[in-house]
Amino acid sequence: MQKRRLTVRLKSTLLAVWLLALFPLPAAADGYEAERAALIDEVRRYARMDRPSGIDEKVLQAMMRVERHEFVPPNARGDAYANHPLPIGHGQTISQPYIVALMTDLLRLSSGDAVLEVGTGSGYQAAVLAELVKRVYSIEIVEPLAVQVKERLARLEYDNIETRLGDGYFGWPEHAPFDAIIVTAAAGHVPPPLIQQLRPGGRMVIPVGGPFQVQYLLLVEKDEQGEVSSRQVTAVRFVPLTGGH
Repeated sequence: MQKRRLTVRLKSTLLAVWLLALFPLPAAADGYEAERAALIDEVRRYARMDRPSGIDEKVLQAMMRVERHEFVPPNARGDAYANHPLPIGHGQTISQPYIVALMTDLLRLSSGDAVLEVGTGSGYQAAVLAELVKRVYSIEIVEPLAVQVKERLARLEYDNIETRLGDGYFGWPEHAPFDAIIVTAAAGHVPPPLIQQLRPGGRMVIPVGGPFQVQYLLLVEKDEQGEVSSRQVTAVRFVPLTGGH
């Protein structure tokens, strides 16, 4: 009788495992689903007014999967899904979600791409990229932020993002060339090392302009022959790119 009961229990356990494999339980709710969905809808509407092509839906869905409240200070969580930048300490900010969507969209990313990010900040932009590409390499010059973001991304299990402390002006030559490069601080000019590290056929988005000048988001493209061209996309406002360059 005992052996029979054990057999029945074993069969029941195996059946439960099989059912879970076929019909996995939904991920635990984080409590911000409605706010995140409302933000994505707002970004989608804003993009349609700002750009005829709008924002690629795959970019918006990637942002829907990233929990922005995990990337802001605890006292700012109430505003985590507002469509504006937020301070993250040390004179830095987490970018406006619409600008994150726009810059990501301009890169025209593919799933097998390797992307360089200059200015990790909170890690939010890197997390959005990580939802879309194979590998993200991100450089942060502010040491406390670099330490915090490494721990945060590990805790959130973004294992396709590699970060380091350093001056992003000079890129990350050990992992070059990159299919795309994104710079999240305003430079006085496009850094030549980044152009060199951009793969032929690749794209870079970078805000350019001094702290007391109008800044413009530039789209830089390198064609298959290595020729480089750029165009202004829109006026923006970013913290300055710092370093010893």
